[in-house]
Amino acid sequence: MVNLLGNPLVLRAVLVLFAAGTAFVFAIWLMHRLRQSIAAESDLGCAGPPTLENLPLHLYNTVIQQLKQQKHELQLQTLAEQRRARTTENFSQAVLSHLSSGVLVFGLNGLVKQANPAAKEILGFHSPSGMSAEDIFRDAVVCSADSSVVCADGLGDTPGRLTEEVNAVLREGSKCRQLQADYTTPTGHSLRIAMTVSPVPAVDGSLLGAACLISDRSEFERIRHQQELHGEISAEMALELRTSLATIAGYSQRLARNHEPELASELAADIASEAARLDRHIGGFLAATRTAAGAATPASAAGNDI
Repeated sequence: MVNLLGNPLVLRAVLVLFAAGTAFVFAIWLMHRLRQSIAAESDLGCAGPPTLENLPLHLYNTVIQQLKQQKHELQLQTLAEQRRARTTENFSQAVLSHLSSGVLVFGLNGLVKQANPAAKEILGFHSPSGMSAEDIFRDAVVCSADSSVVCADGLGDTPGRLTEEVNAVLREGSKCRQLQADYTTPTGHSLRIAMTVSPVPAVDGSLLGAACLISDRSEFERIRHQQELHGEISAEMALELRTSLATIAGYSQRLARNHEPELASELAADIASEAARLDRHIGGFLAATRTAAGAATPASAAGNDI
């Protein structure tokens, strides 16, 4: 063996073989590393977005806590909105319940959705909810004879029906209408009512229905009639007073020119009789005036409450 290694040709062949083996092993190792690098890059390119399974545990817990916090805040906000809605609804109900004027709210289907106690009392219905304008107002006609009353749309001279006015607002969404009408309750009691019909718009401008504000004007109409009658009586009283004063003045002038005792006595008696008659008429007129003023005072107070 020593002799073979001592041969230069054999030694050179051994060195070449060792170098070739070392290069082969290094090439195999280098190819293995290159293959691992390529496989790692392929895995990174195909991994896609991270999922809950790929997230670290602490990051997963953080996301869960944030979601719970958001859910809790959303629940608190929802409860606050519900409380505000209930408060607003209770306030609206309290206001409607204590109004002296009646309020009817019609839906787009033409049926009453809400009615306050005053509306039930004025119209004479125990529960008008679900009723139509035709069922409630029936043949009630809008007044147009009085110049102080606003007719339908403020135009035209032909009186319409309350039912038509309400349906016109529901159908066309027209402007507010102020009306007066002679209304008869289901029990047959006649009333003069004043009514304002207004459209109820939604936030986006669409029509939700119509609201009717109703007040009983019967007492006011009665007082107005009494005042008109009182004015006529006052005019008659003024004419009669003027006539009586002229009569007394005539008797006085005759009495001043007369010197006969008997005629003077008759003229004095006539003057006293005319004065007594005048006193009776004036006393009756003043008593009627005080009675009318006493009746008008409670109605005026009720009108101020409205």
